[in-house]
Amino acid sequence: MIVLKDKLKHLEERQRRTIAGGGDTRIAAQHEKGKLTARERLKKLLDDHSFVEIGTFAQTNLEDASSLDFANPGEGVVTGYGTVNGRRIYVYAQDFTVAGGSLSEVHAEKICRILDLAAQNGTPVIGMNDSGGARIQEGVFALHGYGSIFYRNTLCSGVIPQLSIIMGPCAGGAVYSPAITDFVFMVSGIGNMFITGPQVIKAVTGENVSAEELGGATTHNKTSGVAHFFAENEEECFNQIRALLSYLPSNNVDDPPVAEPREPELKQEELITIVPENPNRSYDVRDVILRVVDGSEMLEVHRDYAKNAVVGFARLGGRPVGIVANQPQVKAGCLDINCSDKIARFVRFCDSFNIPLVTFVDVPGYLPGVEQEWGGIIRHGAKVLYTYSEATVPQLSVILRKAYGGAYIAMDSRSLGADICLAWPTAEIAVMGPEGAVNIINRREIEETENKEEKRQELVSSYRERYANPYIAAARGWIDEVIDPRDTRTYLIRGLEMVENKREQRLMRKHGNIPL
Repeated sequence: MIVLKDKLKHLEERQRRTIAGGGDTRIAAQHEKGKLTARERLKKLLDDHSFVEIGTFAQTNLEDASSLDFANPGEGVVTGYGTVNGRRIYVYAQDFTVAGGSLSEVHAEKICRILDLAAQNGTPVIGMNDSGGARIQEGVFALHGYGSIFYRNTLCSGVIPQLSIIMGPCAGGAVYSPAITDFVFMVSGIGNMFITGPQVIKAVTGENVSAEELGGATTHNKTSGVAHFFAENEEECFNQIRALLSYLPSNNVDDPPVAEPREPELKQEELITIVPENPNRSYDVRDVILRVVDGSEMLEVHRDYAKNAVVGFARLGGRPVGIVANQPQVKAGCLDINCSDKIARFVRFCDSFNIPLVTFVDVPGYLPGVEQEWGGIIRHGAKVLYTYSEATVPQLSVILRKAYGGAYIAMDSRSLGADICLAWPTAEIAVMGPEGAVNIINRREIEETENKEEKRQELVSSYRERYANPYIAAARGWIDEVIDPRDTRTYLIRGLEMVENKREQRLMRKHGNIPL
């Protein structure tokens, strides 16, 4: 007769074999690649002793369900929940030591269960991707598993934060789950993602490319924009995740977590010297931002992609805010196809999760060129207009210098619904820059003058003094206040306090039709 003591021994042995994953040899192979195992990763990310596993004994083959000799422990994925800095999250980590982390029907069901629980409990979810792809022998069952995950990713979008980490291969249809989630982290040297791998590309197009070149962390952070964060190693990646979560609410009905206010470490007095008097000279807009936000700290998103815009998270008076800024150091801060997508996606995320937006404006216009026009700058640029107009969170903007034409409107102007619009005395708000305006308005006058360049410069100076300033817009109420740059932080903090209880009713609709 089998007594409870024997059953407990059986349970303990099953647990031991499941936790062992693919066994010592495969774990050693994982380590040789510079990769942690799924369970090691969970231990590194989560608070000590906080992880609770769900679906430990899930398996595809039911014939050996009660046996100690079972295949594919945990079906190649570890799922459950735990805490990060005391806050609950749901998590899944694909286990490459078990069948290459390949996705079976049951593997997918475990992930879907975690996504369902996270949505029902209003809790962020983190997925660690390290998989050889679909378990081919399961055929359409595995494909259905992918589809079920994509469906839940979509339903959870804008409801709970979803974070994806690429810590190994992620190929074919598997890439679309991370692509639907809010933020993608990639670890250099071990993470890669692509629809078709190097071998397929070689066979079809004849191109030779390595997996790292094709879909590594550098490629997706700098070139494609698929990834939002780049990490040199897994430890750095986990630190980035902890930092990001500190700014985010658990769901779309919670407020973002408030911290103790901290004064900037960099001197606010220096704000009056950062923006050059010559409007054609560049500067790093981060030098402005870091002298305004708490502790002079900002967690930049998409840091290496579309560098003519800067987006990221910071705090003002302890409150998390989403920062959007033009970057005069790159392409003069012009809006182009890629930075328009970057800004629009970030604005939409902040609006989904009740994070106020602060926009620093220094934009001469949209980037001109045949490539931009043929690439659809009209369609992509419209995304910025759409997302700012759609946003109902508190929105504050500060015009630092140039704010020309349609780009001025797009960068969270009063016309699009900004709650508070501030401007520095250096702000130039006009249909176009003085040089371009004079070339059009005074073309004949210049042509009829003997010293054309001298006359042109005289007219440019006159236009800049008369029109390229913040006071016309301020006179009409489109700028709330022209401020001393050194007072920027004070005005922003008070502005956030003023609009913290903002409520806005919109026309009823199923959803809008963003110009994708």
